[in-house]
Amino acid sequence: MKVLGLTGWSGAGKTTLLTLLIPELTARGLTVSTIKHAHHTFDMDRRGKDSFRHREAGATEVLIASAARWALMHENRGAAEPGLEALLANLTPVDLVLVEGFKGESHQKIEVHREGLGKPLLCRDDRSFIALAANYRPADLDLPLLDLDDVPALADFVMEFCRTGSASS
Repeated sequence: MKVLGLTGWSGAGKTTLLTLLIPELTARGLTVSTIKHAHHTFDMDRRGKDSFRHREAGATEVLIASAARWALMHENRGAAEPGLEALLANLTPVDLVLVEGFKGESHQKIEVHREGLGKPLLCRDDRSFIALAANYRPADLDLPLLDLDDVPALADFVMEFCRTGSASS
């Protein structure tokens, strides 16, 4: 599986870009999964539902299944947060895993940045970034610059990455 991150500061538009890029890539024949990092306690389950009650009772993992989908919830129960490699090992193989967040991991990434965000570019100081997707042209950047609003061109870049393990603009 190829693994490519879309990383950037909060408010840069990572989720919006992913929701536009995924259908473009799947229409081109790729199978795509995603991993999203959350910086806070989150819950996909609702209080009172059977699966919530199983977790609340102490189950380490709860798998919910139906004819339409299945989901596995794993409680860390005080263990350290798993790294990206450990999480990837839990996925069914696909052509591409798009990773949202996980700034500190070493996988290859595209930084998503918007003019006026008020935050520095991460890609200037981190060699794991292979491109910048932005709605402006920063000065003195030695990476491919992708137009944040040109989803087909971004998909071209990602397709090349999937074919070769690297990409150029």
